This record gives sequence, structure tokens and C-alpha cells, in this order.
Amino acid sequence: MALPLNLATDEGSPDWLNKGDNAWQLTAATLVGMQSVPGLVILYGSIVKKKWAVNSAFMALYAFAAVLICWVGWGYQMAFGDKFIPFLGQPDVALDQKFLLRRTFVGYLPNATMVYFQFVFAAITLILIAGALLGRMNFHAWMIFVPLWLTFSYTITAYSIWCPTGWLYKKGIIDYSGGYVIHLSSGVAGFTAAFWVGPRTNKDRERFPPNNILLMLAGAGLLWMGWTGFNGGDPYTVSVDASLAVLNTHVCTATSLLVWLLLDIIFFGKPSVIGAIQGMITGLVCITPAAGVVQGWAAIIMGMLSGSIPWYTMMVLHKKISFLKHVDDTMAIFHTHAIAGSLGGILTGIFAEPKLCRIFYLVPGFKQLGVQLLGILFVVFTNVIMTSIICVVIKFVVPLRLSEEQLSTGDDAIHGEEAYALWGDGEKYQSRHNSFYTADQEIPQSTKSAGAGGQVEMA
Repeated sequence: MALPLNLATDEGSPDWLNKGDNAWQLTAATLVGMQSVPGLVILYGSIVKKKWAVNSAFMALYAFAAVLICWVGWGYQMAFGDKFIPFLGQPDVALDQKFLLRRTFVGYLPNATMVYFQFVFAAITLILIAGALLGRMNFHAWMIFVPLWLTFSYTITAYSIWCPTGWLYKKGIIDYSGGYVIHLSSGVAGFTAAFWVGPRTNKDRERFPPNNILLMLAGAGLLWMGWTGFNGGDPYTVSVDASLAVLNTHVCTATSLLVWLLLDIIFFGKPSVIGAIQGMITGLVCITPAAGVVQGWAAIIMGMLSGSIPWYTMMVLHKKISFLKHVDDTMAIFHTHAIAGSLGGILTGIFAEPKLCRIFYLVPGFKQLGVQLLGILFVVFTNVIMTSIICVVIKFVVPLRLSEEQLSTGDDAIHGEEAYALWGDGEKYQSRHNSFYTADQEIPQSTKSAGAGGQVEMA
């Protein structure tokens, strides 16, 4: 009996391709991509001081584009290709038609889908690192940092943990969706890079209010809902495990947000919007390595711990430990990603259900804690060493930190652009950098004197 036409195989739909799985995988990848663009672009651009809005958003946008070119040029094969050395794949392009249309190493998908899916994870990792460096890193240094860190740090951890020939993968480490490869890596690398770049100005460190809390919430919302694809896409198939991963993700996140919120109210007297977003992020990060391998009750416990332990390290320990105070981690990436990611990895070793592990990993879930701890040590060591080397090398090419003049002015001095063309609140309406008037031409009085909401009449 002949198959229905929509199931019949042909050159564009080979017999190994599962159309449902492929459709979901592309959708999940796009959800993750939207966490970065526009999600983190909006979040970074709104959570910082007004004078840093453009620079912060642009650091995220640049990283997204730069990672993609590096990824198809050599990065994907270094992370998921043929073994080169025990912790790294062989560099090669991922653009050849024959390669892209072949079945990938897992699931019923073409390589083209897997390259795209893994790209958005690599991109968000670099963008998370940027969160620790907002408000003072030289943009030209950031342009160099992104391809170097992707090449010499991200690919090492991704290959070791996620690639079937990686040494930690063979040991049975569980990192369901990137608690180690993405969040622990970005937290440690961001903190390390912040040490080398140096701090913001004292004025910015003392007062760094968000310029638009409503937009900040919009960016955070995209980040939260995009995690449906982040964790739901990692079984590489439309399965019951994917459904469980999605539900566990949202349960843990909601629990974490509420716990953080309650702690803010108890100890500071007010429900903080920024605090709630931090609690949301720690919940998302904590459940990531465990999403599809723990039961629902474990997701709630993980949410309670991810809403309290990173809160304690950020609000209490950070103020007591001099080294933590010395390093200026703008978005507290160390606490929200390194601490929460490590916590999630450890709790995965404790709560992983053997039956669920077999669904996804095809290995028993026993004796897992030691392997999880080994993975933490490896990721921390790799990122501290490689990030430090990269930052030192860049210092010989361009300064890592902006000049004092640029730090004082912000976006206008760096990009010649400003986020809000408003008069007042200390902001310049007409910029000498972005004006179409030349330096020796006088700006018309009508342009200079127009107030907020007033009509600007150009001469």
C-alpha cells in the first residue's frame, strides 16, 4: 500500500527525516535566537543607565552576527565534528551542501538544522558574557573577544560535554541543555573578563539605574518564554521528554522568581522588579541541566534553592568577600549564571531520575554526582585560563577598557548615537557626533532650544 503523498520520500524528504521533529527543532532554535535578538538586546539596552543603552544593546547584536559567521566557518565542526584532540573537534567549514543535507549525529534531522540550533546556543553564551562587561568595555576589544572566545573556549566545553566523542560525554555527564556549556561557562568567563577589563567609573558603580523598566520587563519576558525552545528542543525529537522539560522549566522559574521576590520583601521591605528578573534568570539557569531528567517535585525544590542561594551569594556574600567586590560584574552574571549553573549541575546529580535518564541519555542515573562535580571543575578551569589568555592578548592590540572621556559620555562618544532624542535629564539633544552639521557650522537656535515635546524647526 502506497504512503500518503505527504509522507512519501523523495530527494527533499529522505526516508530518515522526521518532518515533525525537524519542524519543532527549527522552531525551538528560533525561540532561542529570539532570546538574544531581540530579547537580550532589549534587556541590556533598558536595564542600564541611559547613556549606555545603545552600546549595551549593540554589544549583544554584534555578538549574535559575529558568532554565526565563525560558527559556520569553523566553530561547529570544532564543537561537534570529527575528533581532533580529546577535548576538541577538527576545524572545518559547515557550509558544504553535501554535509548540510546529510543526517546529523543524533535524531532524525539534517545537519543544517543542527548547525542552526547549536548556533543560537553559542551566540547567547557570548551575549551573556557581555552582561558582565556593560558600561566600560572598548567595543573594538569586544569585536575581537567574541570570535577568539568562541574558538578557544566555547568549542572546548561544548565538544567535551555534548559531542558523543567528548571525554566528559563518555563519562556520562548530564547537561541537558547547557547549564555547564552555556551558563557556568558564561558566568565564569564574564567574571574573569570583568577582572581584566576593569571596573566602570565610580559614579556608574554607585548609581546605575535602568533607563526603561517596562522595556526591561519585555526583554525578560522574551528570555523566559524563549526558554521553551532552549530546554524543549534538546531531546532533538518531539517526545514526552520534551514536554516534561518545558513544564519543569516554567515550574522551576516561577518558583525561583517568587522565592527571590519574598526574600527582597522580607529583608529590604519592597518588591523589586529587578530582583524578580534576577530570580527568574536563576530559575531558568538552574533547571537547564536537569530539565528533562527530573520529576516535577524536584523542579519545585530546585526553584526554591535557585531563588535563595544565588540571592544569598549576591546580596550577602558578595558584600563580604573583598575579591568579589573588587571585580565589577555589571549584571551579576557570576551569581545568576555561574552559581545558579553550578547549583543546577549538582542538583541534577542528586535528583536525576534513572528512568528519565534512559529516555534521553541511554545511561543509568546512578553515581552521577561525582561526574557532575568533575564537569564543574573542568568548565571553571577552562574558562578562567582561556578567557585570561584571550584578554591579555587583546590588550596588546587595543585597550580593553574605554578611555575616561568615553566613559564619562557613553553612547555618544562611542557610537555617535543616543537611545533617546530627548532634551533634559542631563542628555544632549543635538550631538556633535551625529549631527548633519559640520564641526564649523553653527547649530540653528531653533534646534538648540526646542524642549521635550516641542516642535523642532530646522533651518
